[in-house]
Amino acid sequence: MTDFDPFAGAHQIAADIRAKKVTARDVLEAYLERTERYNPDLNAIIFSDPDGARQRADALDALAARDEWLGPLHGVPMTIKESYNIVGMPTTWGMPSLTNNYADTNALSVDRLNAAGVNLFGKTNVPLLLADWQSYNDIYGVTNNPWNLDLSPGGSSGGSAAALAAGMTGLDAGSDIGASIRNPAHFCGVFGHKPSYGVISPRGHALPGSLTYADISVVGPLARTAKDLAIALDVMAGPDETDGVAWRLELPKAKKTKLSEFKIGVMLSEPGSTVDREMTDVLQFLIDNIAQAGATVDDTARPDIDLYRAYELYVLLLRAATSGRMQPEDIEAQKSSAAALDSGDGSYYARMLRANTMGHSQWLQLNNERAHLRRRWAEYFEEYDLLLCPAAASAAQPHDHQGERWERTITVNNERVPTTDQMFWAGIGGVVYLPASVAPAGLTRSGLPVGIQIIGPNFGDHTCIEFARLIEENFGGFVPPPDY
Repeated sequence: MTDFDPFAGAHQIAADIRAKKVTARDVLEAYLERTERYNPDLNAIIFSDPDGARQRADALDALAARDEWLGPLHGVPMTIKESYNIVGMPTTWGMPSLTNNYADTNALSVDRLNAAGVNLFGKTNVPLLLADWQSYNDIYGVTNNPWNLDLSPGGSSGGSAAALAAGMTGLDAGSDIGASIRNPAHFCGVFGHKPSYGVISPRGHALPGSLTYADISVVGPLARTAKDLAIALDVMAGPDETDGVAWRLELPKAKKTKLSEFKIGVMLSEPGSTVDREMTDVLQFLIDNIAQAGATVDDTARPDIDLYRAYELYVLLLRAATSGRMQPEDIEAQKSSAAALDSGDGSYYARMLRANTMGHSQWLQLNNERAHLRRRWAEYFEEYDLLLCPAAASAAQPHDHQGERWERTITVNNERVPTTDQMFWAGIGGVVYLPASVAPAGLTRSGLPVGIQIIGPNFGDHTCIEFARLIEENFGGFVPPPDY
């Protein structure tokens, strides 16, 4: 297939298959060949089933020969984050104790994507328990960034973003509680969407035995075009089979389709999380172009909230949510450490200890505080369509696997700062369940991709994605890494 573009959007691949320009088998073979060529250096795709995928491709082509189509993604080869259950593939979340954990049912999103016609041929790498902004674990090893193998592709959906950027797959999906979709999309120069909380059922994206849906956490798509995000979101969205008995989801479409129609707020800096100047230069240049295209831009517009307290609340609720993975003896041990903390200690580590060991009544108080924040954000979006901000504090950073995450630092403006400071940008919309898309914004002077985070009102997912599409249409979108 000398004329196949491996960087085409999933929607274009599907259109070419429908037009009989290519077959599902042809496209699959092209991606398998690229995976064989590039994945040894990247280690993005950590499990694949090429023989099973070939059988599915042939079955999809047999349907196409009869002009029968499964859905909008018919024949598109796809990979997915390792943490989704797929029959016949391991689901470990990077935990060595789960090396032999093979699911007997698919995640609900996997079933919906299959019904839409994708050909899921492999899984992409994650960090241990999906709990890092890098992607490495003792089972599968380290995933590298296709823009620079010495750098991380981000996490926890780092393998997903790296595989897309390298042109080894047509579509992917990840999960996000702390920018785990948004951060890798930004680091690798692809599109990603964190849906409004509850829009996509996460059933089948959980550790064995866990049926409850975690607070803040969502699942959602990554892609090389904004249109692919919209298609995949609609395919994946909706309640599970229990809730679906009583209700259905009808996400509103974007009401505005031109940049000149939008009124947006912009926040490129925040004292709690300094952003690297190389990155803000790229973002400011994009925002200036958006303003020149006619959008109303306000760089002072903020919701009527204490942003520092909102970030503190986010860390507390985030760590409370993930504490469900901890063993009882570990929680008991941390209670002693939490009791010994100075009352004025506002470090990430101190907040983590308090969150991991808080009582339910404390959580209820924090949840009520969040409800007030959600009201303030709703009032903000009565006047502004979107808020634009960074997805992280810097472009992709070197691998660093030493010590605990909260002990590590990154380089921002030639200074070492705590890695966890940039969680502010993850939590600004995450703690209040808001949707956020990341779209490629350009390259730094050092040649690394930068994404812009587009935060919208609750259930305004398609407005976020439409704005990402307009950025792509007017100023350029995904750019392949030089060596791929």
